[in-house]
Amino acid sequence: MNAMDPDSTKLLNLDGPLAEPMARTDPLRHGRIEDLYALFVGTILVSLGLVLLQGAGIVTGGVAGLALLAAYITGWPVGLFFVALTLPMLALTARAMGRGFVVKTSLVVLGILLFTLLAPRAIRITSIDPAFAAIVGGSIVGMGALALARHGAGAGGTGAIILWLYRERGWNAGRTQMALDGFVLLLSLVKMSAVQFAWSLLSVVFMAGVLWMWHRPGRYTGY
Repeated sequence: MNAMDPDSTKLLNLDGPLAEPMARTDPLRHGRIEDLYALFVGTILVSLGLVLLQGAGIVTGGVAGLALLAAYITGWPVGLFFVALTLPMLALTARAMGRGFVVKTSLVVLGILLFTLLAPRAIRITSIDPAFAAIVGGSIVGMGALALARHGAGAGGTGAIILWLYRERGWNAGRTQMALDGFVLLLSLVKMSAVQFAWSLLSVVFMAGVLWMWHRPGRYTGY
């Protein structure tokens, strides 16, 4: 292949090593299988993060935090509250976000309900360090939410609102997440001790930090 061939300049970076490929500037559309697999993995990550956080008796931000708080107060499964809190928020953003987003997010929420109901039979946590739960659990929930967002779904109701603000207004997803999470943390004071509140705050920082770092305009070209 001639380096001066117009077609070759699309494949090679002539300013660097000859064999170095140029970065794609056009978005590469995700296939249906990719979307389904990403939704499955994202659902698993969010569910696992919730299990770790619940095992330590702490909360995090967004609908996940609200659902955990409600579960602590009532003793009911966290997944039930996740569904109950998400559906009204999803309805508010349905017109702006589109049918595809609503369908995908609904499937994710039902998947989280299923996984959290099955988790006690598959995972038995007898002891977990709250620092570990806050850092790892918060990060896992954040990565799950990121995977879902990249494939057109939200990780719960506040995820839908955050993605709507990101698409319509260009608001940074991480900063918006932080603001909503602060509100959830304030609510958690009705149930949490000062120590639990501190660990919950740490989990929020790690969860929102994932979105803050990697979910921003121009960072990702696939869709």
